[in-house]
Amino acid sequence: MLYVIYAEDVADSLEKRQSVRATHIARLQLLRDQGRLLTAGAMPSIDSHDPGAAGFSGSTIIAEFDSLEGAQAWADADPFVAAGVYKTVSVKPYRKTF
Repeated sequence: MLYVIYAEDVADSLEKRQSVRATHIARLQLLRDQGRLLTAGAMPSIDSHDPGAAGFSGSTIIAEFDSLEGAQAWADADPFVAAGVYKTVSVKPYRKTF
């Protein structure tokens, strides 16, 4: 089943994001290589593809997992969580219509 992982950043998270971004991306690449990643991306804090110093307000990931518990465990192990990038993370089942 698909699950959406929606995370909101703490204030001024850009430096923390950059410090572990490579590890975060590697985990997403593994999901993609396994054919389990529908989409993933950061949400710019301003209306710009490259927000520069304004940074990001959060992230959204939609991926396939065996269960809600599995999706939650994957989200909990994200390097952004360990680095303190996210202030909240929610994981919910997702049904793709289009």
